[in-house]
Parts: sequence; C-alpha cells; structure tokens
Amino acid sequence: MGLPFKLKSKEEKYCRHLRENTKEIKNATAILFEALDNPLAVADIMSRMDAVEEQADKVTGRIMALLEKAFVTPFDREDIYTLAQKLDDIVDHIKETVECLALYNVGPAPAGAMELAVLIAKAGRQLDKAMGQLPKLKSQRDKIEARCKRIAGLEEQGDKIYRQEMVRLFGQVKDPIELIKWKEILLHLEDTLDLCEKVSKLIQGIILKYA
Repeated sequence: MGLPFKLKSKEEKYCRHLRENTKEIKNATAILFEALDNPLAVADIMSRMDAVEEQADKVTGRIMALLEKAFVTPFDREDIYTLAQKLDDIVDHIKETVECLALYNVGPAPAGAMELAVLIAKAGRQLDKAMGQLPKLKSQRDKIEARCKRIAGLEEQGDKIYRQEMVRLFGQVKDPIELIKWKEILLHLEDTLDLCEKVSKLIQGIILKYA
C-alpha cells in the first residue's frame, strides 16, 4: 500500500530515480535543440543521444529492480512501474526524432518544429519539478497539480502548432520528399508532447489516491 506521508529513506529512492529520468529528458531535449538548429551536423551528436538513452534505461532498470525486491512501496507498484516506463518513453521518442533528423538529411527546421521542441522542454521542466515535490505529496499537492495543469496547457498549444505546421507544409512545401520527412519529424515531436501529458495524468492519478 502506498504512503501519503513523508517517505522513509528506502522509499525515497523511487522518487529519486524517477527524477533522475526527468533529468535525462532535459538532457535529451538539449540535444534535440542542437539537432534542429543544425540538422546537417546531427550525425555528430548521435553518440551523445545514445548515451542519454542508455542512462535513462539504466535508471528505469534500477527502479524495476527495487520494485522486485520491495515489500512496501510509496505508491502502487503499477503506478511506479508505469511512471518509470513513460518517462523512459519520452527519452526514446526524443531520440527517434533526432535519428530522423540524422537519417533524412533535411534542410533548415521550420519554425513550428522549434516551437514544439520549446514546449517539450517546458513540459520536461514541469515534470522534473513535480518529481522533486512527489516525496512530500501531501503538503505539495496544490503545486504538483498546478504543474500538471501547465503541462496540459502546453500540450494544447502543441496541438495547435502541429495543425498549423501541417497546413503550412501541405500548402507551401513543393518538394514531396521534404514534405514527408518533416511530416514524420513533426509527428514525433507532437507525440513526445502527448507523452508528457500522459505522465502528468498519471501523477494526477497518484494525487487522487494518496493526497
């Protein structure tokens, strides 16, 4: 059964590891900005992106190992498991976007792509701060809920930007190959933002159960 009060040191490990994964989201997003800023040089930074993904996988593995051994967990095992997996998925989605930029040899990034990346970075920061407040869930409930609402707002902005960029692509881009490339890249970015919102909803579910 989960514990809505102050966590003990062993139980704090879960929240600490979850926050480690949000740090890797921030690291991955920084690399994404580099890739969008200079798509032609993106192959040179793929090794760093691989390292970030590997570290995120290790953190997720540590969480799973703790779950296997633990008798008491701060929240439901399923909630911790799903949170860890979804945070890892965000890093994976960002890596896939960077891989597309490397493989497709695209031209300069459209403004909409950079705007979506900015929203992902903002959502990542909110997730990081929410994970930092999770050990004191009862006293920090309102602040965590506010962060989740901000992420939902960022996702709504992302939907609008994605739709606008699709209209621009199909209306202005004459090269069909270039159009297909950016359509897929933009979809990866939009999906990443959707994942951030899914994590925020998971956090809201934990709040309802334990705060």
